[in-house]
Amino acid sequence: MASQSLTDADDEVDVEEPPERSRDFNQSVARGLEIIETFGAETSRQTVSEVAAATGLTRATARRFLLTLVELGYMTTDGRTFELSPRVLRLGYSYLSGLGFPNVALPHLEALVAEVDEASEASILDGHEVVYVVRVPGTRLMTIAVNVGSRMPAHATSMGRVLLAGLPDDELERYLASAKLQRFLPRTATDPDTQRERILRARADGYAIVDQELEEGLIAVAVPIHDRMGRVVAAVNLSTHVGRHDAESVRRELLPALQRHALLIERDLYNVV
Repeated sequence: MASQSLTDADDEVDVEEPPERSRDFNQSVARGLEIIETFGAETSRQTVSEVAAATGLTRATARRFLLTLVELGYMTTDGRTFELSPRVLRLGYSYLSGLGFPNVALPHLEALVAEVDEASEASILDGHEVVYVVRVPGTRLMTIAVNVGSRMPAHATSMGRVLLAGLPDDELERYLASAKLQRFLPRTATDPDTQRERILRARADGYAIVDQELEEGLIAVAVPIHDRMGRVVAAVNLSTHVGRHDAESVRRELLPALQRHALLIERDLYNVV
């Protein structure tokens, strides 16, 4: 990690506080969040000078906050530029939880399951895994057992694929370079190039179908849940057995219902009319 030695003079910056802010307002928290918000699709990698210019902070102050975020695991650095790390997605999940995402999604997934009689789940991405936050079983027996809080490898699941497809290109490349792509079945892709191809196809299609890559007989389709800015923050799926559906019938019969209910979740979650 780069050195954090700074002089007191360099570290201070005068910022005029708006009069409506209370005495409890914490400037350090505000600055840290402001720095995180400067990173986006067009500014995924920035230098200290670029962050300072975007926030109005001195270079020394911006550097201190950036290095603190690196130490906390929310950012990475090569010594010159800084990038957000996948850990920042936990803040997104906290946001979804604060909005009651599981409570919003649950009745829609229950209605979806009642409509198609197949199991449905919702998940978020945490590092190299998906974490299940909603689970609605169907009436038909499934071999795979998942519960709320369960984790599955992102590369072998339909929800993981659409969540990875929602990452910026540089974050996706970091994932492909660091993830352990374990082979569960013959159809599981274990090389980064094949995984990249499948993830980019899911990005272009707006959905992913995974056919027996995690468990024998299991086929699932997933679509993303977007925030107000169009970023992928969660995923929902339908899972079935190859004895009832193949990839084409999943695409034709299950996908439209899943997409419809995903839009209803987004509408209720963000009050989109």
